[in-house]
Amino acid sequence: MFDDLQKRLTSAFGQFRARGLLTEANIKDGLREVRTALLEADVNLQVVKEFMEKVGERAVGQQLIKSVRPEQQIVKIVHDELIELMGPIDPTIRFEKTGPTVIMLCGLQGAGKTTTCGKLARLLASQGRKPLLVAADLQRPAAIEQLKVIGQQLQIPVFSAPESNPVKVCQDALAEANRQARDTIILDTAGRLHVDDELMAELKQIEKKVKPHQVLFVCDALTGQDAVASAGSFNEALELDGVIITKLDGDARGGAALSVRKVTGVPVKFVGMGEKLDKLQPFDPERLVGQMLGMGDIVGLVEAAQSVVDQEEAQRQQEKLAKGKFDLNDFRQQITQMKKMGSVRDLMGKIPGLNQMPVNLDEIDADGEVQRIQGIIDSMTPEERRNPNLIDISRRRRISAGAGVDPSDISALVKQFDAMAALVKQMSQMTMLDKIRAMSGLGRAGAFNPGARLMAPKQGTGKRLTPKEREKQRKLREKEERKKRRDERGKEG
Repeated sequence: MFDDLQKRLTSAFGQFRARGLLTEANIKDGLREVRTALLEADVNLQVVKEFMEKVGERAVGQQLIKSVRPEQQIVKIVHDELIELMGPIDPTIRFEKTGPTVIMLCGLQGAGKTTTCGKLARLLASQGRKPLLVAADLQRPAAIEQLKVIGQQLQIPVFSAPESNPVKVCQDALAEANRQARDTIILDTAGRLHVDDELMAELKQIEKKVKPHQVLFVCDALTGQDAVASAGSFNEALELDGVIITKLDGDARGGAALSVRKVTGVPVKFVGMGEKLDKLQPFDPERLVGQMLGMGDIVGLVEAAQSVVDQEEAQRQQEKLAKGKFDLNDFRQQITQMKKMGSVRDLMGKIPGLNQMPVNLDEIDADGEVQRIQGIIDSMTPEERRNPNLIDISRRRRISAGAGVDPSDISALVKQFDAMAALVKQMSQMTMLDKIRAMSGLGRAGAFNPGARLMAPKQGTGKRLTPKEREKQRKLREKEERKKRRDERGKEG
């Protein structure tokens, strides 16, 4: 999300870092790069002009702080102005005290209205509402059936009727909602490939006869400025109450998200971040701007973790770590939980500062790497997972054949796991502040690169051994090895 815009803005901020001091001349040069980045991200031209005027005024009059680098001050200014551009936020839906609240979704064909109806219904149901989905899109043949399938998945009723008049369908849905004691009605209206008079006339009739309490425009982030222009047309005809931006997880440019609030004057209420029905979330410009500027999204990371991590399992894992017990079964469990949180690449994008690592994240198949590691672990026996030291040459060959990897990959994974287990044991005894410091050090060392090799922390002995002491330890190790071989031969006999 916002990959292109993030790279271009980072490059633009680098202009200030190279110059060292802020002057009116180099501020203009640097902001010219910011302006180009926004235009290439498909942000509305008039919006860019007004935005750059505000940023320029603040930057030129900015009191320099010696302890803060020049580019950091510019990033702060751009950060604040981007939030101002997309705000104020209002993700609330005002519900009627008596009778069902009618929410009408409108937009162009292909924007994702029908799926968004299901997402919104699921979100409202989780808040204690009783929604009724209404199949009022009689233009697209599969729309009614699609909505019924979504309703079955969510166990939410869907109202449809063999009518050729969508206005009549919506009116009948009001009576059905009262009969079923549903307190929220979500209308899935028809769309077109582009704005036309017939479409607007139909929507105006629904608005006039049904009188929806909320009219939300659904726009596709991938269409850029076309989405913003369409939102303006719909707003003139229907007086929109809010906007829902879909497919934002696949938008590398971000122009629609940055422009639609300024052009329409209507708040963005929700954003769709994936195809699944639980991927609708309230719009939060601070989090989006943080990702645009490469600051990550710690709040989103925590929320994703809380939604999939079982508290009892987390407590059990913590107790094991505190005792220094951490095996490949635990590692696989953590991989499974991480995959439930979403794409590994998306999760990496939410980690602050990861875009500033020397490694190019575009060249890393993070999801493929995690899948490969899981395949290796799945090819091991339960005993091998509990004790990776059992894996010898013959076992490596068997595991590599099962996982479809080279035997050397098995050795590399075991070495990395040994290093990580030692680190986990060490971190389980740290305070929260120490853990943050340790993870910061890991980030600088490149530990977030799946291809990197972690080194096991050395354990100090407290003093340097003499040659005589080292020879004594060597003999003890050889003695233990001989005893171990005798015991094994005894078991075989």
